[in-house]
Amino acid sequence: MAEGLTWNVYDANTMTQADIYGEVLCKLGETNERIVGLSADLARSTKIGVFAARYPDRFFNAGIAEQNMFGMAAGLALSGLTPFVSTMAAFTTMRAAEQVRTDICYQNLDVKIIATHGGISFGQAGTTHHCTEDIAIMRSMANMTVIVPADGIECANAVVACLERPGPVYIRIGRGFEQACYSSDDYGFTIGKAVEITAGSDITLICCGITVLQAKEAARLLHESDGLSVRVINMHTIKPLDTEVILKAIAETRRIITFEDHNVYGGLGSAVSEVIAESGRACAFSRVGIPDCYSIVGYPEDLYNFYGLDTDGIVKKVREVMKRDFEEEENWEDGF
Repeated sequence: MAEGLTWNVYDANTMTQADIYGEVLCKLGETNERIVGLSADLARSTKIGVFAARYPDRFFNAGIAEQNMFGMAAGLALSGLTPFVSTMAAFTTMRAAEQVRTDICYQNLDVKIIATHGGISFGQAGTTHHCTEDIAIMRSMANMTVIVPADGIECANAVVACLERPGPVYIRIGRGFEQACYSSDDYGFTIGKAVEITAGSDITLICCGITVLQAKEAARLLHESDGLSVRVINMHTIKPLDTEVILKAIAETRRIITFEDHNVYGGLGSAVSEVIAESGRACAFSRVGIPDCYSIVGYPEDLYNFYGLDTDGIVKKVREVMKRDFEEEENWEDGF
């Protein structure tokens, strides 16, 4: 963490991820004059407006024209600047998908995309403003790094770290006051390296975004009520994926469940299942996310409960998977 960019518990409990992103970007801008900001008439909602107010000569509002905005970002990157582009996740990954792919990723340009209102975090705004496809879309674009922070503190770490990573980076955050998962920023955030939240030997829960905190609480409850030893992994970087931690979980717990605020197709669960399949090693495995449908409308907390992404849903799913059998005597060292 760069000097002067520490966020304490008080900050994290009174600021949204987007608030923290805006403040961190302003502080980075003090020492890095190559940073510029862009938005598509959503500077206030995405909080990049804080940067715009501080550095008006380094901010560009493209209007309601996301495709043009990402084209502008590509041009600014080619001129040696480091654009931070902010709009809602749905507009970034679907309305402007061609420009992100062809203008930015194809040329491997140094553009940092901070997409707000990811998943079903904008629940009451309606399905058109939910974004449950973005991880699948962005992880399929070559050169793109994809990060889904667990809370505001991790969002701050990700914004700082992405500056040091060449090429395009997509950071997906929510809309509201997501609860803090971490109490400080010194837990060791590294892009592409997962974080073990709790140790465990009976089952592994691999999570990203808001589900990390819910899984942490579920692990505590399951230990107290069922005597289970539950490992919780914060897979904050979906691409590049930390395959080592997944292989370790297969070998040591033989049961894995993924949880994500995203369609079950193409996101974290799919990425983990690809690693399991390619390893040739079997385990009891299940994915939990938004099923193959368009999400219903409601307050985020109600939707998380409905789709089994809150603590109650995670506890229920763990008990279900713990009943599944797997081959205990399988010999993985036989060369086949």
